[in-house]
Amino acid sequence: MEMNILRNEKEELELETDSLTMVEILRVYLNKDSAVIFAAWKREHPTKKPVLLVKTKGKSAKKAVEEAVSEITKDLEKVEEEFKKMK
Repeated sequence: MEMNILRNEKEELELETDSLTMVEILRVYLNKDSAVIFAAWKREHPTKKPVLLVKTKGKSAKKAVEEAVSEITKDLEKVEEEFKKMK
């Protein structure tokens, strides 16, 4: 999966990705963070890639995305462990 940073300011980040699933999961996890004041994505047209906009207060937007990715990874590892136990 590829992510391109379109704009990176201290408390605002705009990134483009090729996965609707990933951008939606990121949005959900980012909105759980109290330092994130806005996290949403848009897609101008079905042939275009989705763009995620993140705005924060008191934390860099890039750090918030990194932490969200880390939380997603931890949760997926838990799901994988539980799945392996289901034999």
